[in-house]
Amino acid sequence: MPEGHHILGEKSAEASSRPAVYDRLAAHYDRAFRPLERWCLNRWRARLLSELPEGGRLLEVGAGTGLNFAHYPRGASGAASEFSIEMLRRASEKPRPADVHLVQTRAEQLPFADHSFDAAFATLVFCSVDSPAAAFAELRRVVRPDGVVALLEHVRPGGALLGSVFDQLSRFTVWLFRDHFNRRTAEEAARAGLRVERIEQHLFGVVQLIICRV
Repeated sequence: MPEGHHILGEKSAEASSRPAVYDRLAAHYDRAFRPLERWCLNRWRARLLSELPEGGRLLEVGAGTGLNFAHYPRGASGAASEFSIEMLRRASEKPRPADVHLVQTRAEQLPFADHSFDAAFATLVFCSVDSPAAAFAELRRVVRPDGVVALLEHVRPGGALLGSVFDQLSRFTVWLFRDHFNRRTAEEAARAGLRVERIEQHLFGVVQLIICRV
């Protein structure tokens, strides 16, 4: 694992060529999400992270501005990764466990050795990664056998009518901020070879808490 308490990598040529949507959103992200955090997201974050082992080596994918740090289990170590350098700069200002390092990287190309972590997790991330299949393959590689992969994601809900609405909505959200509103994240995880053990439905299936094993 890379060393150091603050690992804020420089943007690669590939990173620079992609739309810097989340760099632009970083300054407004916490304020924009504050009502949702108070209503439900903060509670769901805590619920998700309660699935992770205490004292474990953890990987957070898509740490954003660090809104999950307050819920990390006791004794956690490992890495909080994020593609956006501006998001990471804001995350670096929030308290977090001393042995959790910040790493700038894409979910599809994690700079860690095989089986480096006891568990991995992501919250509201797989809607915006370029390749969920590649990202899940990386999680299978870096998490130890039988380790937990825990996800909190908004997904395409079931039902022809509501699902169709989300398909149409996704056309706009992908253009606006690279957010796919119609992803089937649990199915993607299963196709990538993760064992989906449990799915908790929230908001009529629009939000899912997904617990997997490597």
